[in-house]
Amino acid sequence: MDVLRPPLININGRIYRRNIVQQQHYEEEEYISYMGPSESEDLAEGETCDIHYIEETEKGFRCAIDVPSVLYKYIIGKKGETRKRLEFDTKTSISIPKQGVEGQIVITGSQKSAVSSAITRVEILVGSFRKKQPFTHFLSFPLNDPKVQEGFLKFKDEALKQCSQDHGVEESIFQNPAKLHLTVGTLALLNDAEVRKACEHLQECQHFIRDITGGKPLSLEVRGIEYMNDDPAMVDVLYAKVNKKDRSDQLQLIADRLVEYFVSAGLMVREWDKVKLHGTVMNTLFRKDSTAEEVGGARRQTTSEREAFDARNILKKFDSYCFGECDLNTVHLSQRYSTDCTGYYTSAGSISFS
Repeated sequence: MDVLRPPLININGRIYRRNIVQQQHYEEEEYISYMGPSESEDLAEGETCDIHYIEETEKGFRCAIDVPSVLYKYIIGKKGETRKRLEFDTKTSISIPKQGVEGQIVITGSQKSAVSSAITRVEILVGSFRKKQPFTHFLSFPLNDPKVQEGFLKFKDEALKQCSQDHGVEESIFQNPAKLHLTVGTLALLNDAEVRKACEHLQECQHFIRDITGGKPLSLEVRGIEYMNDDPAMVDVLYAKVNKKDRSDQLQLIADRLVEYFVSAGLMVREWDKVKLHGTVMNTLFRKDSTAEEVGGARRQTTSEREAFDARNILKKFDSYCFGECDLNTVHLSQRYSTDCTGYYTSAGSISFS
């Protein structure tokens, strides 16, 4: 990076400079420094900084902001260096709860503009590192209807009988039939408050979903298979294709509207222009291996060490395979690595189409 010409970011009309610094326990991370406003540019009386209210006190100004405890370390930095720099640059004091204790970060200063600047810088820092957190929950359409599960198990049996000699094809990479689903989008919900917020937003989606479905379940057909990458001889994910039986776009429309709503609420990051609806039936991340990491009671491979499989014969033999038909009536906020009594992912919340 040219230190004389650093990359700039325009956020809400303000310009930020992106610098590279070293942080503890992680590789080079981005540190974004704020270039304005100056101390003299006080906010108007009673004005808030985005969604945060800055209150006037006897000693100056104060604002409390909610930050998940898992992100405190990024604001504190190595030996407290990041916090010290923030406090020095903005001429504020930043109070952070103890690690692991959920609470509010309190910013105080003699100038309202200084507190506003500190809030903005903390939020940018938090936002940058939030994107690096692994997802904890996901919005899903369950596909674990008994008929579809039965069709999946037949597909699994036949694929193993006919294609087990192909590289990488073995039983452990097949999906658990009780967990068959369509993923709509992933979320990193870092504390209970964020899970509750996501559940509330899901409930708010019910009205437009029922407008689309007319208050009725969607009749789906699960037929055909496809793969995620360009080389059918080196596949990591094989999925079943799912469509409305009448070939309408209602399912796609619901998925896209859900993502749009959660992205606008700041609970989800948009990955694609439209949701790629797919029901995973084989995934090399499921592969059991004695050298893989322990996850949820089973040993799974990490992304960096996953072994692809040759799907050419499976694609040829099962191109138009019918897994079955089902009526879809719910969308779940599902918890990653957790299952309920039915074997499906534990639901933090759900809504029905009817």
